[in-house]
Amino acid sequence: MDVVVHPGRPLTEQEVVAVARDRAPVVLDPECLERLTAARRHVDDLAASDTPVYGVSTGFGALATRHIPRASRTQLQRSLVRSHAASSGPEVEDEVVRGLMLLRLRTLVTGHTGVRPETAQAYAALLDAGITPVVREFGSLGCSGDLAPLAHVALAVMGEGQVRVDGDVVPAAEALERAGIAPVVLAEKEGLALINGTDGMLAMLMLACADLDRLLRVADVAAAMSVEALLGTDRVLAEELMALRPHPGQALAAANMRRLLEGSEVVASHRGPECTRVQDAYSLRCAPQVAGAARDTLAHARLVASREAASAIDNPVLLDDGRLESNGNFHGAPVAYVLDFLAIAAADVASISERRTDRMLDANRSHGLPPFLADDPGVDSGLMIAQYTQAGLVSELKRLAVPASVDSIPSSAMQEDHVSMGWGAARKLRRAVDALTRVLAIEVLTAARALDLRAPLRPAPATAAAVAALRAHVAGPGTDRYLAPEIEAAVALVRGGELLAAVEAVTGPLE
Repeated sequence: MDVVVHPGRPLTEQEVVAVARDRAPVVLDPECLERLTAARRHVDDLAASDTPVYGVSTGFGALATRHIPRASRTQLQRSLVRSHAASSGPEVEDEVVRGLMLLRLRTLVTGHTGVRPETAQAYAALLDAGITPVVREFGSLGCSGDLAPLAHVALAVMGEGQVRVDGDVVPAAEALERAGIAPVVLAEKEGLALINGTDGMLAMLMLACADLDRLLRVADVAAAMSVEALLGTDRVLAEELMALRPHPGQALAAANMRRLLEGSEVVASHRGPECTRVQDAYSLRCAPQVAGAARDTLAHARLVASREAASAIDNPVLLDDGRLESNGNFHGAPVAYVLDFLAIAAADVASISERRTDRMLDANRSHGLPPFLADDPGVDSGLMIAQYTQAGLVSELKRLAVPASVDSIPSSAMQEDHVSMGWGAARKLRRAVDALTRVLAIEVLTAARALDLRAPLRPAPATAAAVAALRAHVAGPGTDRYLAPEIEAAVALVRGGELLAAVEAVTGPLE
């Protein structure tokens, strides 16, 4: 699908993901150019004035008190971008850079930044040509926005720095020439307009929200499989019980699990009076409460993301009446807080998943399953060390749940004396999402083997579909095999959505 950028409409999560990951074409609505042309006249009038205007005819940050003569203003913009393109460390993923470029483009076309039409068009052209500026991990404090990452993008638009094209790193000037894109010579105000935004952290938030939406449904699938494997009950999922505590996410998670367990011979096998167990362990009984709380956290994060995507962030910002006003809208606190909140939720969903896995591997708690689900316990270790891997991931997730947004290190000679650290919060959330993917994949791998060992009792059609999807890539119970490739195969099925698609082909879309 084409993603149309319009000055009066925020980009949706789906559109950002489509451009960032799937390289959907970007189209500028004709109204964008009209809005940009009209707004630029105001900036040109301010530039012609003898009165110093921040961002147009002064230095930046703590150097804002210096008035810059007209002859030096092109150099002023160029110097700003070059000096701020100061990131270091590993490269940031292409999808993040593409996402932040698209979100910055949307702010540019609102007209509130005062850039020229050709500058905005250059961003769209780079995206469509698959030219991705090289941005490195460290450099943004999340205030004044994601300065260093955005500066690397602006540098590429100028025809400087490095970019990736089809996986290869090449000089930006060479890539632009090949694509027939003219480098932009920045005019007054434009350098600042290109780098002053929360677009990097917002792009990572929107990508994480899309991933977590899928992973929380996988968490319900994994939990349902584990309930069956551990001879748990589905009675705790009853709608009337959920209604006593009306958190919407909890109700959705329980409804998913009821659908997933519908028709399970395993669950039905121990519903009678001969079953002496009164209650399941918390990791089974409270699965919808934990996954539900994570869903409610995700819903809040998406609300914040939608508000941020509807914003026009710059400093100074051009108002509709032509005034250029300083402000603090670039501060990343709103985004940083929810990035940290999601990392907490991801850690807890992973934690309860690991507890279910450990229970399936412990012969004292698994209700008849062999130790570690091994073929010949003692000779074979089964999935013993898969749980070690899972536990290591959960431990890492707990470290990643420590908030970044509570930290602040003053910068720019104390002019920027409180910062959000939102970019750091976003970077650790990406690692948390990857770790949660792996934890859930190991639970699915373990529960699938446990369900195979419950034969001849058959699991529910939906959970059986999950087992079948896994069995297309991973063999069933047997003697010990090289385990790492099987774990990675399960991870790929969870990450790529194939496992969830197989289940939803039976249940219909899960919530």
